[in-house]
Amino acid sequence: MPGPLDRVALVSDVHGNLTALEAVLADIDARGITRIFNLGDYVGKGPRGREVVELCRRRCEVNLLGNWDDFLPDPDRVLDSEGLAWWLAELGPGQGEWLRARPFCHDFLISGRRVRLFHASATSVHHRVRFDHDEEGFLGMFAATPATGDGPEPTIVGYGDTHDPYYEVGPGGRILFNTGSVGNAMDDPTPVYAIVEGVLDSEAPAPFSVQFVRVPYDVEAEIAVATRVGMPELAGYVSELRDGVYRGAMHDPALVRYHRRSGPA
Repeated sequence: MPGPLDRVALVSDVHGNLTALEAVLADIDARGITRIFNLGDYVGKGPRGREVVELCRRRCEVNLLGNWDDFLPDPDRVLDSEGLAWWLAELGPGQGEWLRARPFCHDFLISGRRVRLFHASATSVHHRVRFDHDEEGFLGMFAATPATGDGPEPTIVGYGDTHDPYYEVGPGGRILFNTGSVGNAMDDPTPVYAIVEGVLDSEAPAPFSVQFVRVPYDVEAEIAVATRVGMPELAGYVSELRDGVYRGAMHDPALVRYHRRSGPA
């Protein structure tokens, strides 16, 4: 009989929602999991990016780059909305530089399988791959690119970005999964994270699993914070947190839902 399996918690897309992050971390702690990997998008959309960055720097063993982490603190970017300017100003000293310096991806072995984690795709944090991709899109997630660097091809890829958790097995037994979002989940707005379980750092085949966990939290407390500090785009934030309705679809019921390829970017 195999001994106790190792577990790693994967969190992603907190987006300044400190209340949700604290609830998820409490659940992770209650399960006795000590290793936490973060797949990016710490900031934007929510009111407390500064506190989220501080907490993730303390608690997460791995912190990867997300698209918001790249473009929001970009000194060459034109901040073309009140919200972007506000979320950038909310960051603490040096946090923008820390965010942009995060690694693109992280590889590790578990139960004889090579896992690769990144935020959005194998090519860029700004290239989105939704759950209803085609086979070419699936296989592209496993490719070696200038962003991932050379090395053995992974057999498992986990990513975030779309706020839409799923698990897929494709050609060659490859596994692709999305962790969903801790702070800005769509459709079901309950925060979600993933647990990968197996024998870490082992090339020998062994039991392996991916589990998704939904963690209820005090939504109204988070909205109250955003209201109290006068965060811009508050109505969109409330729509996403209370109802799981993407802010771009608030006033357009005919708009395709957030996780569809033909929906909003």
